[in-house]
Amino acid sequence: MSNDIRIKKGLDIKLKGEAEKTVEEAVISNYCTVRPEDFHSIIPKLVAKEGTTVKAGSTLFYNKSHEAVKFASPVSGKVIEVLRGPKRRIDAIKIEADKTQSYEDFGAFNLDKADAESLKAHLLASGCWPFIKQRPYDVIANPDKSPKAIFISAYATAPLAADLDFTLQGKEAELQAAVTVLGMLTSGKVHVSVGKNSNSPLAGLSGITLHKVSGPHPSGNVGTQINKIDPVNKGEVVWTVNPQDLVIIGELLLTGKFNAQRIVALVGSSVDKPRYFKTKIGSEVSTIIYDKGIKKDSLHDRVISGNVLSGKEIEPDGALDYYSNVISVIPEGDDYELFGWNKPVFNKISTSRALTFSWLTPNKKYELNTNTNGEHRAFVLTGNYEEVFPLDIFPMQILKACMYQDLDEMEALGMYEVAPEDFALTEFVCVSKQPHQKIIRQGLDLMLKEIG
Repeated sequence: MSNDIRIKKGLDIKLKGEAEKTVEEAVISNYCTVRPEDFHSIIPKLVAKEGTTVKAGSTLFYNKSHEAVKFASPVSGKVIEVLRGPKRRIDAIKIEADKTQSYEDFGAFNLDKADAESLKAHLLASGCWPFIKQRPYDVIANPDKSPKAIFISAYATAPLAADLDFTLQGKEAELQAAVTVLGMLTSGKVHVSVGKNSNSPLAGLSGITLHKVSGPHPSGNVGTQINKIDPVNKGEVVWTVNPQDLVIIGELLLTGKFNAQRIVALVGSSVDKPRYFKTKIGSEVSTIIYDKGIKKDSLHDRVISGNVLSGKEIEPDGALDYYSNVISVIPEGDDYELFGWNKPVFNKISTSRALTFSWLTPNKKYELNTNTNGEHRAFVLTGNYEEVFPLDIFPMQILKACMYQDLDEMEALGMYEVAPEDFALTEFVCVSKQPHQKIIRQGLDLMLKEIG
């Protein structure tokens, strides 16, 4: 028996460039790059120095403030470069990958004889712990704290998101092993959310509480589901895990190997043939987008690791980040539009009906670029945020509390259960062009530092 969750507020942004449901093997990347910046609030302490030979699963670095939390190499090979920033901060670790991959053997885990502490130690030692994140603060979970519940969202509603029903096909055994382990690490429930009409492999697992979700984006965001199922109060902790990361955890438990394989969707209006690729975490995106990807007549594009709302811009020779399963390529919006502010608009999406007629064609797919169509200005009270923000939180008030750094007000307004991605849509519809996700991230960092 499942519980139905229906979300009414939100906005589906229909874009051109959705991936066809075909999977190809990506060109094997010669290099793999791991960036500590993907793991927010982590202070890395280097283990694998330049010249070190590593296997897939070998420790590259650990968290200085919590040494048990280790970060594994996605590939086997040789560490050829450690890129450093100001004050010798570790910005990236670059590995030259072996042609034939070798793996650290952590041993298959006997789930029938397992207990919570041995499971936790196994995940920490193997480098799988960073796949488990927590609310509050949207950071890697603290292994010293026990969550009241664990949430997994297998319903992706972001623009051009990878179809999880498709990418998880045939992975039922790995998913079940991972979910079984997560159930041992909490005294509460393991909440799994799927689309109302989906055929998700997660829906048939045992040991879960199933929720069927419907509604526009951000109904698929795990933050929206937490808010509707079991909100986070002061002093409480919940954990979240991405479905494809569950597969990596499950394979580790069943085989003893840290296999950092990802099925990545190459999407966007600048892509010649959007489809799915098998690759590894940290692989060069050029092995996907330039070998078989970007349209020849596309002159200037932005490559994004993640979706277009909350993903991270990367260079064309950059690398897939640690958590993304989408590479989006869309036109760069750096052209000037004559009288763009003073003419009817038919090729853009807007929640307002003033001069914009997207509401006349609700099923139309758009070819949008990165232009914000305006410049940064003071907040304007329009009511637009509330139309697309389904959480029981006041979005304008919490944004302002973060800006003037009032910790008591941030706490009272519900800061413990939000993450930057929950404000991606309010940022999209913001007439003031304020960087909502950045504001929320800075607010969370302040709370983590001052309250912990």
